Amino acid sequence: MRLDIKDYKRIVVKIGTSTLTLPNGKLHLRRMDKLSWALTDLRNRGKEIVLVSSGAIAVGTERLGLAARPRDIQGKQAASAVGQAVLMQIYENFFQQYNQKVAQILITRDVLENERRKENARNTFFTLLSLGVIPIVNENDTVSTDELDFSDNDALSALVAILTDSELLIMLSDTEGVYNKDPHDNPDARLIKELRDITDEVLKFSQETPSATNCGSDVPSRVSLGTGGMLTKLLAAKSASEAGIDTVIASGENPGILFDIIDGNTCGTYVPARKK
Repeated sequence: MRLDIKDYKRIVVKIGTSTLTLPNGKLHLRRMDKLSWALTDLRNRGKEIVLVSSGAIAVGTERLGLAARPRDIQGKQAASAVGQAVLMQIYENFFQQYNQKVAQILITRDVLENERRKENARNTFFTLLSLGVIPIVNENDTVSTDELDFSDNDALSALVAILTDSELLIMLSDTEGVYNKDPHDNPDARLIKELRDITDEVLKFSQETPSATNCGSDVPSRVSLGTGGMLTKLLAAKSASEAGIDTVIASGENPGILFDIIDGNTCGTYVPARKK
């Protein structure tokens, strides 16, 4: 049991593109509905929730009828402009079913690197949370000069957790967590339940064996949709850990796993804060 987690109040939940979409590129609406329900229930319990959601470019790609995710910056920005509006509309509809207020916050890296803008962003987050609102955060791809800055929002989720003084970062992905071996090639691969030190060796392994992050899923058909991987998740978890924030990397196949994680049950891979 991870007993400390039960008492955490402010939590950032990140969900990636491959978890939000079906293999054909369309949104996984049932999963989004369950996610909205779970986050609202946690909010009703008194938790303060921030959702970092990818998916705008993938949604825009599908809405525009494009054969594949754009590769050029202009194409990605156009797809994001279309997709972000659709994505927020769908989130609004689902959350409204459960009488939960949401807000959209779009961030670029320069906001987090400028002290005045960063303080303004903090104040916005804190005000929304005090009003019972769940902020839904994404990178502002339409004006970003480097769309890959946040690697499918993995890095962004850690920065948002730090910015909002959160106690826990939950990264929902298409993997159950971090494995000690590539499970595709090693039937005896073991899920690492707790990772206290993200060393250079761990990062190197995650970079060299990307398929270790994709066990039990249909990720090969989704490669063109998402941009993250286990390396970026571990780097994000390392940043959060060094800032005093616990991280859990777990499967987002069933968003109900959020209850198990926050109840302190052993789910996914737990990266504890190096200092509180």
